Amino acid sequence: MSTPKYKRVVISEQELQTRISELGAQIAKDYEGEELVLVSVLNGSMYFIADLTRAINLPIEIDFISIGVYPNSTQETGAVRITKDLDIDISGKHVLIIEDIIRTGLTIGYIVQNFEARKPKSVKVATLLINHDQQIIDGPIAYEGFRVTNTWLMGYGMDIDEKWRNLPYIVEVDR
Repeated sequence: MSTPKYKRVVISEQELQTRISELGAQIAKDYEGEELVLVSVLNGSMYFIADLTRAINLPIEIDFISIGVYPNSTQETGAVRITKDLDIDISGKHVLIIEDIIRTGLTIGYIVQNFEARKPKSVKVATLLINHDQQIIDGPIAYEGFRVTNTWLMGYGMDIDEKWRNLPYIVEVDR
């Protein structure tokens, strides 16, 4: 199967790696001497967290969470549920949630609220992509890679029908 047709490369592999290195250096500086847990929101952020963790020169813990949509609802309603929860106890630790893209903010808002109930030292968010125009709610977004518009994206963790996450760059595709 060949790569599907796409309109254009939105963010190149080199641009991704350069920005992720910058984010990693800033995170290492901001959390120096602190206990930090990075939590990847699966599946979209798996490439981002893999590269980001290698750019953070600190001892960190890594965990994963997966969010699903309740049957007979849509992601636009914000009706989500945890399908894979944390294995690490985050109480008393700084938590940085790693997300691939934030559009409305509803999902990340749910995760932040859920984590805050677990009594961490802090909860913040690092997102590779963000669309401020679509945001319904604001969250504690401390690190953002790139701002995007209301386009359909694929690659570097983002999929079309669960395929093409493995592209090393991000492209815009037709809806």
